[in-house]
Amino acid sequence: MALRPKFNPAAEGLSSNFQLTKYSGLHGAACKIPNNVLKSFLSELQSSDFRPDDYLGSGYVLPRLGIGLDSCVIPLRFDGLSLVQTTDFFYPLVDDPYVMGKIACANVLSDLYAMGVTECDNMLMLLGVSSKFTEKERDVIIPQMISGFKQAAIEAGTSINGGQTVLNPWCLIGGVATAVCQNSEFIMPNAAEPGDVLVLTKPLGTQVACNAHQWLEQRKDKWHKIKAIVSEEEVEKAYHDAMLSMARLNRTAAHLMHQFQCHGATDVTGFGILGHADNLAKQQLQEVSFVIHNLPCINKMAAITKACTNLFGLLQGTSAETSGGLLICLPREQAAKYCSEIKKVEGHHAWIIGVVEKGPKVARIIDKPRVIEVETTDEGCVQTVPAPAAGNPAVSTSIAFLITDQCCKPTP
Repeated sequence: MALRPKFNPAAEGLSSNFQLTKYSGLHGAACKIPNNVLKSFLSELQSSDFRPDDYLGSGYVLPRLGIGLDSCVIPLRFDGLSLVQTTDFFYPLVDDPYVMGKIACANVLSDLYAMGVTECDNMLMLLGVSSKFTEKERDVIIPQMISGFKQAAIEAGTSINGGQTVLNPWCLIGGVATAVCQNSEFIMPNAAEPGDVLVLTKPLGTQVACNAHQWLEQRKDKWHKIKAIVSEEEVEKAYHDAMLSMARLNRTAAHLMHQFQCHGATDVTGFGILGHADNLAKQQLQEVSFVIHNLPCINKMAAITKACTNLFGLLQGTSAETSGGLLICLPREQAAKYCSEIKKVEGHHAWIIGVVEKGPKVARIIDKPRVIEVETTDEGCVQTVPAPAAGNPAVSTSIAFLITDQCCKPTP
């Protein structure tokens, strides 16, 4: 997405004080039901049984994935075809309605991309129009949200054919993404092996950036708590970088998963990187665990979370993300090549952040993870912030092999 001027409500005939994010009472992790509670609620819907028509004439069983990860994978009654489908929606977390629409669409599609599916056959849009909007606000904001959602769908090579729109006290937007696939078009998220490494395709810290921007505009106690460590310009830059990141599709990342022998992936969203890594670990066929050493974060967001006594849990891996990157298990010999290729194709960095080892199907972050500061350039490319010439902390030799390629480590 090209660099975009800041949304100006007055230029749209609205009050200069209009903020889309005020039309929701919850943001980020506060919107999420705890993962263990959610699984308990949904347990009655889950089934591990195969229908007779799941079997091909050769006796081969088509893969099936139900509740628990990013998309369901359901064998169809037509030989060799499966339905891959997902749905998601959430409340406004940025004040630009067009960008909010793009983020919502990208977020829905990411669940398909996490399965290696790059072609979406159809989308539905789910829209909740706030009953607290004035008619003028409704008529300005909603068309822009729809336009952003549509534009992201066009970028993904798909279209929107249906959905549902209702009045709701809080504004919301989301959708459904559907693909009909042959077996070769999706990657089951369960084949990680000891010795694999973990790659992340977008930086963390979107929730921190959005909250810090709200604090800046409110200029109350929370802003006064962080203004000594971060400038207004740095907060505005981080917020802008977060919007660009959230609105960017993971489609290229998904395409390259096939080329570089991906063993499974998930997208990083509301449960934070640790929550989603743990969920992915529990799906593995082998007894493996994931260990995260490196945390690529939007520039200055780690400093903010430390100043707020880890309010967000960013360094603990529990900070909610929206439309985050793909967390991908790759063979060790393929990971650096994957990072190089995504940079070649998109101009964006990806990062090797951890390892797969034998273990009881859990994920953890080491006690002192290495924070990699990330920024978006004026050209719109996401890259590691160049490290200072001197005083750069040494990298632990135990993970030195993780950063063997220039695209996966700070620029010297």
